[in-house]
This record gives sequence, structure tokens and C-alpha cells, in this order.
Amino acid sequence: MWNYQYLSRIDFRIIPVILGLMVMSLLVISAYSLEGSAEITEERLITPMVRQQIQWFMIGGFVFIFFAGFDYNKLRELAWILYALVILSLVGLFFTDSIARVNRWYRLPFINISFQPSEYAKLIVVITLSWFLERTKADSHSFRTAFFSMIIVGIPFILILKQPDLGTALVLFPITLVMFYFGDIHPKIIKAMTFVASIVLIIVALIFLGVLPHEKLRPYASLILKDYQFDRLNPYTHHQKSASIAIGIGGLTGVGFRKSEYTSGGWLPAAYTDSVFPAFGEEFGFIGLLLMLMLFYALIYFSFQVSVVAKDHFGRLLSAGITVYLAMHILVNIGMMSGFLPITGVPLVLVTYGGSSTLSTMMALGILQSIYSRRFMF
Repeated sequence: MWNYQYLSRIDFRIIPVILGLMVMSLLVISAYSLEGSAEITEERLITPMVRQQIQWFMIGGFVFIFFAGFDYNKLRELAWILYALVILSLVGLFFTDSIARVNRWYRLPFINISFQPSEYAKLIVVITLSWFLERTKADSHSFRTAFFSMIIVGIPFILILKQPDLGTALVLFPITLVMFYFGDIHPKIIKAMTFVASIVLIIVALIFLGVLPHEKLRPYASLILKDYQFDRLNPYTHHQKSASIAIGIGGLTGVGFRKSEYTSGGWLPAAYTDSVFPAFGEEFGFIGLLLMLMLFYALIYFSFQVSVVAKDHFGRLLSAGITVYLAMHILVNIGMMSGFLPITGVPLVLVTYGGSSTLSTMMALGILQSIYSRRFMF
């Protein structure tokens, strides 16, 4: 089940990419979690939140190594067990006390750590759907296969949406669409899903480009969206404006590490969580953001290569789903912080502060390496 020998066969190009993104994360957290004087000393560089994130990265490293050595084929046997556990955990959230007026986290006693099941739900949906689409490969064109596949995705989608967590729920849609393509689902279904996604993206783009006035659409949008959900489509919110201003202030080279006045002054909300991209941009400028984008490009490029070399249908489906899972987090977070998409609270993988996002990402990357390291097995 677990074999350390496969660790020598992983794609080692991914390691410096992961480490580079982790360093960027620690720089942002160190800059914006500092209390009191901004004097740079060794003690003040390692703030309590930096220390906590380093701990998550270290745990994530062990998670990555474990899943890289773990035989991904065993996930077939565990798929429904994992799926059932994540559904129970999502349902259980509604019987817990809300945190910040939403039901997204379990507060673990004694260790003062919050656990967010939805971050793991996306990955487990990919595993379960990969297993199901491989099992029904001979009957992939039937509407029955598509229907049950949608049920697999639909249950966690609704539960996450009810938390409410629209951004996390919507990430499941492109994951499902790509996996349906790789799973050879009936072309009419894929075309219908693509059409719906295209219409939604066009409407959102027109709103954020100012072609469609936000308020004039409210009477129509209220038929399908709640007021707070529609308000997120407003391209002129404080958060949207603040993100754009922070990036603009950074200019070409940035204002310098810990020399930010705008973000450190509290004008940019969630500087080291949702808004890490503009917060990093203010201090390190366009050049720093370009380096970050290059690392993300390498991460996704190397991940897609796993789908190319995967030796079986399950591995191809699993690697494709995981890659889209990673790519959508990157595209959505950067898109919403650049003023092209509504702000929905989707984390930027390996950069946003937080344990659940870090561990689920490292788990996903470890599974990809498990597939890659076993590419020559027959």
C-alpha cells in the first residue's frame, strides 16, 4: 500500500515550485500579521501566525510524502468510505455553532484549531467521481451514468452552498465538466454544461466591465439569487476597489517588504487570507506577482503532465480532476482580486494562510505524484 521506493520516482521539478510558493506565503503573513512596531528583527519576522503556518507546511510536507508513496489504486476501495465521511461531516456542520455567521468550520477543542470539511470535500468528490466513471466506462455515454455522476457531485455541492460558501461550491462545476470530458460522458451533456457556464461567465464579465449595470439587474437576479449573493457581483465594493488599489500602489517593483502603508493600514481586508495576491503585489510589485504567476503556471503544467503519463483510466481521471481543482482555485482567487470575478472567499493554494487549505492541497499534490511515480507499472 505504501512504498518508500516510489518516492525516488516522483517529479522533483514540483518541489522548488511548492517551496517557492510557501516562501511567498510566509512573507505575506509575516508582513501583515505583525502587531506593534514594524521594526524588522529575527524575532519579529517569525510572528505567531508565521509560526503556525510553518507548522501547517511541515505537516503538509509529511502528508505529501505519505500520499506520494501511497498506492493511488487503493483509493478505489476507499472512495465511498471517504465520500460518506465527508458528507456526514458537511451535514454535521449545521448542528454546530456558527463561526462568523457561517457554518463552515469545526472548532477542535483543546488544540484551538478549526477544521473546514469543504476543502477536503472537493478532493474526495474528485476521487469518488474518478472511481465511478472508471467503473461505468463501458456505459459512459448513457444518461444514467451522467445522472448518477451528477448526484455524486450534487449532494456536497448543495451542502457546501447552504453553509453558505458559494465560491467553494462553484469550484466543483468546472472540475465536474473536465472530468466528464475525460470520462467520455455523452457530448450533449458536456455541451449543455459548457453552454450554461459560458452564459454565466459572459454575464459576470459584462457586469464587471460595466456594460451591464449592476443595480438594474437586481429584479431579475433576485429570482434565483439572495440579496447578499447578488451583492457580490457588485464590481464597486470596498474589497474590490481595495484589491485593485493595492496592486496599483505596488507598481513595477513594489514598495518593499514591510513598507506597505495601504494594506498594513487596514484598508485591504483579509490581507493574508483571501487577499494575499494584492497584498503581495503591493510589497513586491508586478515583478513579484509575475514570479508568483510563473510558479503557478509551472505547478499546473507539471500537474497536467501527470494526466498524460498516467497508466490507467482511473489515474487519468483522478489527475485531471485534481489539476483542475488546483487551477480553479488559482484562477478564481486571482480573478476576483484583479477585478474580473466576484469575491467569494476561494483560497490561493499554498499562499493563503490556513491549515485546511494547505493540507488538502498537499494531499492533492501527493496523490498526483503517486500517479506519476507509478506511470511505468503494468
